[in-house]
Amino acid sequence: MTPVSSHSPPGQSPLRTVQVLGGGNAASSAHVRSLAAGLVARGVKVTVCAPYEADRAYDFSGVGADHVHVPRSSDPVSVAALRAACANADLVHAHGLHASFRAVLALSGRRVGTPLVVTWHDRAHADGARAHLLRVLERRVVKAASVVLGTTSALVDRARWTGARDARLAAVALPGPRRPVEPDDPDGLRPKVRAELGAIGRPLLMAVGSLERHRGYDVLLDAARAWRRLDPVPLVVIAGEGPLRGELQERIEGEGLPVRLIGRRDDITDLLAAADLALLPSRWEESRSVLAQEALHARVPLVATDVGGIPELVGDAAEVVPHGNAEALAGSVVRLLGDPERRELLREKGARQAATWPSEDQTVAQVLSVYDELTQLRPLT
Repeated sequence: MTPVSSHSPPGQSPLRTVQVLGGGNAASSAHVRSLAAGLVARGVKVTVCAPYEADRAYDFSGVGADHVHVPRSSDPVSVAALRAACANADLVHAHGLHASFRAVLALSGRRVGTPLVVTWHDRAHADGARAHLLRVLERRVVKAASVVLGTTSALVDRARWTGARDARLAAVALPGPRRPVEPDDPDGLRPKVRAELGAIGRPLLMAVGSLERHRGYDVLLDAARAWRRLDPVPLVVIAGEGPLRGELQERIEGEGLPVRLIGRRDDITDLLAAADLALLPSRWEESRSVLAQEALHARVPLVATDVGGIPELVGDAAEVVPHGNAEALAGSVVRLLGDPERRELLREKGARQAATWPSEDQTVAQVLSVYDELTQLRPLT
């Protein structure tokens, strides 16, 4: 991390910021932890308002931030807790639509306006009457925000179209140190992982994510039917847990599909490194998919759907197929498995694409520059 002694000039108190997080999105939660660590290291006082479970999972206190429990709700009790936490803040930064709406409610009615920065990590999805409600919330949030940061160009455009006075593309890094890729696997980890998963002498296809409807695993199982005709038959491994486990397992067993559900794992980096292909079959996806980034960093060829910010994130370094199209997904995988030169090209392109993504340092620097703009008239103490 770039050494900076303090964000605050001599004679001025540390900048006091509040990060508001709903806690339901892994990518935004990891981003807030990374951002909090970088801000604290630069002399900024950080309070993270998030549910208890988010702090347990991401340990905001462990990087020097204060944590205040605020439930994922916009009821009066939650808004009051957030209002109290923001009382002495120089700036509030909210992540995601619902957390941003709570921040707007908490800051409303103050005689001295507190700058509000909003980061949209993905677009909220809903149907029917709820879709109309989300549009209303979006308008309320962007009109109240001093700056809206969008993690993709499409989100920036949407914020402007919705009425944002200032919308910008956000620099968002994949948090955590990246382990150097060892092409020769000197520790012999790859065959050990493949043996554990049951993928000896057959291709290993890896998918990661919670077992929920929007992940598109039903389409993945449809595609797996076509792979049964290959010799050897590829093994699809899905790491994750969720409400669809029973339904998916019933299909796997009933249709004799070459698919394994292995539950939640904490060794995703090792699993990906052992895979021949990574699969992202989502119906919709967070703008900066963690799996897509991990796969390209690990030089694992990726087949992903054309949703959210995926095309912008991966460029030409992955095979992108229409979402919900099992035939296109199956065909892309079959072609890649039969084309080692194409797989090697994707590995090289993936490494180059990953090198263009912002670092954690660059992410913190951009956010601090926004904070500077909005708080430069703070009085000296």
